[in-house]
Amino acid sequence: MSKVFPKPLSSPRLLLRRLQGGDAAALYSYRSLPDVARYQAWESFGPDDAARLIESQSHSEPGVPGTWFQLAIVEKATESLMGDCGLHCRQDDPRQMEVGITLAPIHQGRGYATEALVCLLDFVFGTLGKHRVSAVTDAENPAAASLFRRLGFRQEAHFVEHRWSKGYWDSEFVFGLLRREWELHSPSGAFDRHSQKIT
Repeated sequence: MSKVFPKPLSSPRLLLRRLQGGDAAALYSYRSLPDVARYQAWESFGPDDAARLIESQSHSEPGVPGTWFQLAIVEKATESLMGDCGLHCRQDDPRQMEVGITLAPIHQGRGYATEALVCLLDFVFGTLGKHRVSAVTDAENPAAASLFRRLGFRQEAHFVEHRWSKGYWDSEFVFGLLRREWELHSPSGAFDRHSQKIT
C-alpha cells in the first residue's frame, strides 16, 4: 500500500505526525487523567494501553474504511507531545470521516485544539478529498461542543440518554461539516476557491 501520510502536517505552532514509540509516556500521562477519560470511550488508560495504541498505528493509513488513524499533536517550539487526534473512515461510506481530539489539560485554553483541527480538516477535505466530516461530543462537555461550533460545524443531533456508559445514561451531540462549507469558511485560508485543492 502506498503511504498517504508520509510526513507530518504543519501549522504555525504544531506538527501533526504519526505516533512513535517515544510518545508512550506522554500519551499515558494525559490519557490516564480522570478529567480526560471522563469524556472519552476508555475508563482507564495505562502504560500498556499506550504501547498497544502506538503499535496498532505503526502501519495504519488515513482513509481506510472502518479504521481509526491516530495522530500525535506536537508543539514545534518544545517538540513535546501535547495530545492526539483521530480520523475515523466510515465503513459504510468512506467518503465520510469522523474526527476526535484529546488534549492534555495543561495545554488547553490556548487555541491548540482549534489549530490542530484546522490543520486536520484541511488535510481531510483538501488532500483526501472527503465529502463530509462528523464529530461526536459528550453533551456534558461544553468546551468540546464550543470547539466544533467555532470551526463551523453544525449540531445535527442531540441524543438524550441514548447509551449506558460508565455507570450512567449518557447524552451526546453530533456535529457535521461539508467540504463545500469548509472551502468557503476555512480559518486557515488554505483552499484555492477555484481548484478546490490545498495550495
